[in-house]
Amino acid sequence: MNLQKLKSQLQTEVDTAFLYENIAAIQTDSNLTKVLNSLAEIENNHANHMLQKVRAVEPNYEMPAASSRAKIQLKAGKYFGYSSIISNLSNTEREFAEIAIKDKIAKGIKTSGFEHNHLNIIEAVSQNEALNVSGGLLSKFESRHKSVGGNALRAAVLGANDGLVSNMSLVMGVAGAAVSNNTILLTGIAGLLAGAISMALGEWLSVQSSRELNQRQIDLEMEEFEVSPEEEKKELVLLYQAKGMNADEAQKLAEKAFENPDTAMDAIIAEELGIDKEELGGSAWEAAIASFVLFSIGAIIPLYPFIFINGEKAILLSLASCVIGLFGIGAAITLLTGKSLWFSGLRQVLFGLVAAAITYGIGSLIGVSLAG
Repeated sequence: MNLQKLKSQLQTEVDTAFLYENIAAIQTDSNLTKVLNSLAEIENNHANHMLQKVRAVEPNYEMPAASSRAKIQLKAGKYFGYSSIISNLSNTEREFAEIAIKDKIAKGIKTSGFEHNHLNIIEAVSQNEALNVSGGLLSKFESRHKSVGGNALRAAVLGANDGLVSNMSLVMGVAGAAVSNNTILLTGIAGLLAGAISMALGEWLSVQSSRELNQRQIDLEMEEFEVSPEEEKKELVLLYQAKGMNADEAQKLAEKAFENPDTAMDAIIAEELGIDKEELGGSAWEAAIASFVLFSIGAIIPLYPFIFINGEKAILLSLASCVIGLFGIGAAITLLTGKSLWFSGLRQVLFGLVAAAITYGIGSLIGVSLAG
């Protein structure tokens, strides 16, 4: 294994331990705090082991501090919710498990079956209702995205990106045709409103349809429960066993759930359908409003210069603002992907400018043909 890869893995171990420790610090449930701190301690031990490997090649190498990406990710959690961090930790543990298995296979060592233990633990933690990861400002903006494994941060980044790139392309296309400032403004505002309304309507329909589907599934399960409760209990036992319980534990837990109809139905809905009965997939109106706001924030960036100035200066300021916005969006994406901030930021800028150049060129050609 090359030195750079060892250092990268060491940094990942340090960052993972840092995030576990800080997520543990905000918990109100003592058991969850102990679990997360134990995971942090294990990751710190892994980091020390990895440091020894690095020092075998570079003797004076020091243990790195938590990276800027991990610190920014933690700060963003206060506003967007910590669920994105938990999701990233699950992905990291999955990668660690896969690396461990591949390494054992390559060395001819038999896998133990315990390689996925950390992944199973953090996924169990993420499903624990006592887990405090909700955050503040935007944590409930987009319930639909959270229900399918996403989070408010992803919704915010992608919503703003859609608005910025689509309206930048539209504004540059019209500006390329050399039309008046008022025409550019009118077109940009129309694009902003059309895009934001379309996004909001799409989100409302999507979330509402999901809610209706979930409610239909619940109704069907309630009918089956009323007709054949014993069959439903057997299915629940099998589900518990599939999650790793032995037959006796699964039977006892199912018996406990079926002590009364309400707890039985709650268990069936949660385990068989994977539905949160309280949310049913999130609020359609929250999703619609969030999509409208986030798209609009992105879409106003290429448009605002034309409110104050005209001509080439407005175009240049618009492009400069878009470059900053695109780089910021690309940088924010690294909180989800773990890639290099500069790589993601510059890649986003490149894609956005290519789109703007294409529409500006097309607009110029149309403007010339109309003038001629």
